[in-house]
Amino acid sequence: HEIKNPLTSLRSAVETAVNIKDPKRQRKLLSIILEDVQRIDRLISDISDASRIDAELSRAERRPVELAALLKALVDMRNVAATERAEGAEGVENKKAITIRFIAEGKGPFVVDGIESRLVRVFDNLFDNALTFSPQGGAIDCKLSRGKEAGAPCLWIAIEDQGPGIPIDTETAIFERFYSERPEGEKFGIHSGLGLSISRQIVIAHDGTLRGENILDGKGKVKGARFLICLPAA
Repeated sequence: HEIKNPLTSLRSAVETAVNIKDPKRQRKLLSIILEDVQRIDRLISDISDASRIDAELSRAERRPVELAALLKALVDMRNVAATERAEGAEGVENKKAITIRFIAEGKGPFVVDGIESRLVRVFDNLFDNALTFSPQGGAIDCKLSRGKEAGAPCLWIAIEDQGPGIPIDTETAIFERFYSERPEGEKFGIHSGLGLSISRQIVIAHDGTLRGENILDGKGKVKGARFLICLPAA
């Protein structure tokens, strides 16, 4: 179903483009064709990735990963890129970058045994998700702390945004494959609907947990979403 929709759109656009002579309409159709091709490419890549993650993780050797250094590097890279995009954007309304703040609570090191490249994939997916729903000029908090889960020491990573929050009764559904709840106005096909599913798959393979919840103010009003990762401490 997820692949058939863009394929149907692609076929329709190609068939129409053959008979269109107006250059403006041709450019519009070519843009639609490109977006559909990109969506299909993303879907195939993500489906392929999801199907081989378990096998790869079962074979890969886990190594100590210091999460404070890793998360800080990821946050710094994203902030630099966001600033450059904002400075290069036209119009004052486009110059308000979304800032990601990294906060380590307590003393390090914060070490887990894991596969760094796959953990990076998880954090990137969650940052992408938070950025998608965050308002211009907003902030995303990435918090790292120590805690316990089922009596065992663990490291908590919380990624909090200032968006509309998670729709009621979808806290579990958002982790299902191809589930997609996107902001109004976002172009169709930007996301495959597999990011959160793949993230949870990787976290579970690391003997951890991943869940989503809403952030509430004192009056019970939703003021954002929070995604919580728990990984066993090394």
